[in-house]
Amino acid sequence: MSTAPALADALADGTVVLDGGMSNQLASAGHDLSDELWSARLLAEDPEAVTEAHLAYFEAGADVAITSSYQATFEGFARRGIGREGAAALLALSVGCAREAALRAGAPRPLWVAASVGPYGAMLADGSEYRGRYGLTVSELERFHRPRMEVVAAAGPDVLALETIPDTDEARALLRALRGLGVPAWLSYSAAGGRTRAGQPLEDAFALAARADEVVAVGVNCCTPKDADHAVTVAARVTGKPVVVYPNSGETWDAGARAWTGRSTFTPERVTGWRTSGARLIGGCCRVGPETIASIAGLLRAP
Repeated sequence: MSTAPALADALADGTVVLDGGMSNQLASAGHDLSDELWSARLLAEDPEAVTEAHLAYFEAGADVAITSSYQATFEGFARRGIGREGAAALLALSVGCAREAALRAGAPRPLWVAASVGPYGAMLADGSEYRGRYGLTVSELERFHRPRMEVVAAAGPDVLALETIPDTDEARALLRALRGLGVPAWLSYSAAGGRTRAGQPLEDAFALAARADEVVAVGVNCCTPKDADHAVTVAARVTGKPVVVYPNSGETWDAGARAWTGRSTFTPERVTGWRTSGARLIGGCCRVGPETIASIAGLLRAP
């Protein structure tokens, strides 16, 4: 278990630095993430690689490690021949890897572990996490999410990261499933053009969490920095809660060429703007590595 102060208290006092993309850090270390389990595959095959990826971000200045459980589900592991008991052990291990990295970092500052809970579409591994609208009811989505949330909550993270959520129906399901777990959470949507990926206004999406006592921060991730600019302002205004923001680098994925194109639009000016607008948890998602996190940490901790 963590000996760090509660994350909610830290957010009341100032800004906390999140880590960057797990997948790009693992890929840069030479790991193949091309199968349906993505980075979760390494929980079964090479958990030390996951720990080392977390450590790289802590050493770069991150205060929070987001676990590699984004795409880790009972259903996904079952397709690889891993039963429920084994899957539960791997979900718990994702928290253990991050906690081990925090111990190895030996930092003089508090370090926290956020257990990632990705959307239903991440389990499908067909890109539907960026569309939402799965054809499931809120109750069906709650029944999908609750069992793995129970497992990762029992593993002792400091917070649950309900992240890359494309759809208000799924947000409702997650907020229901969160009740009674005894672990706080942040709720982070994937957004584009001032709306969720499923097309709902961000004002409506953020409002769902405004009265949820378990939710310590609300915001966006896995979007462009430009979309994050608008979303941070809206989240702060609608909820009155600390805002969480960790966008992608701003580069574009070319599916045909299977390569990233364009340039990063993740700039120091944006980071300070997010903080001014109410962001208290700031980091990066896809294509944001330790060097960028080190720059963010230096900027946010500057006197």
